[in-house]
Amino acid sequence: MIEARHLRVLRAVAATGSFSAAARELGCTQPAVSQQMKALEGAAGTPLLIRSGREMRLTEAGRALVRHATGILAGLTAAEEEVAAIAGLRAGRVRLVSFPSGSSTLVPMALAELRAAHPGTRVSLVEAEPPASVEMLRSGDCEIALAFRYPQMSEEASGEWDDLVLRPLLNDRLVGVVPEGHKLAGAGAVGIAELAGEPWIAGCPRCRGHLVEVCESEGFTPRIDFATDDYPTVIGLVGAGLGVAVLPELALESVRTKGATTLDVEPAVRREVVALTLPDLARVPAVAATLDRLEQAARR
Repeated sequence: MIEARHLRVLRAVAATGSFSAAARELGCTQPAVSQQMKALEGAAGTPLLIRSGREMRLTEAGRALVRHATGILAGLTAAEEEVAAIAGLRAGRVRLVSFPSGSSTLVPMALAELRAAHPGTRVSLVEAEPPASVEMLRSGDCEIALAFRYPQMSEEASGEWDDLVLRPLLNDRLVGVVPEGHKLAGAGAVGIAELAGEPWIAGCPRCRGHLVEVCESEGFTPRIDFATDDYPTVIGLVGAGLGVAVLPELALESVRTKGATTLDVEPAVRREVVALTLPDLARVPAVAATLDRLEQAARR
């Protein structure tokens, strides 16, 4: 195997014309240069130098290797500098996938602080709900996935993240949303069973499945007339008197509740919001820094 250190010695010998001069240039001994040249010729499988008295000339193979050595060593130096920049957070890229209410609340503050601290680190963002976002992480389409799950969900989903590094962010409470003119609008808090006869507006498939589970545990199956992943649309439909809904508090932070009012709901429901990455990725400095900023944003 041809090693970079051997190529550096060969290039010095070719430039200076002797082992002793190459040794002075490289800051080592003449025997060390001779030994490394012998190892390089062994790896190449052919002579690289012709020694005639004090004169030393490159063979055809030696000239070819010197020609390639320049590009190889330049590329290796560039690679070393780039890796050092990434390790020192002077460069690097993180692809982030988040569900919409996380994108509008946690992500902006986290990325703004990351950019201020490490302007050379680039972060891109796309939106996807779990479990699609988690599959993107596993398939190599992102480095971090923001996701959520409900503690009450069925046991077969309880181990879905066991192969991933999980950074807990917050527990996001769900609240009821009803039209301002609804008979329960001023109640402050309601049991979810009190909304049994209402038309419902549901969210993403995971949220929709959880809504059905909670309602059935309270003795009824919700009549879902509308389903949308877009929270402003949910509020618009509720405000128009077309149904009721439960929404995460994160979602309500960035949505105008025009025409609708919120209620505490019993039984209390909270979803676990986390940042996920792969074990090897967790050691990458830019990924670790992004996870730290997401955690800090969630504490505020």
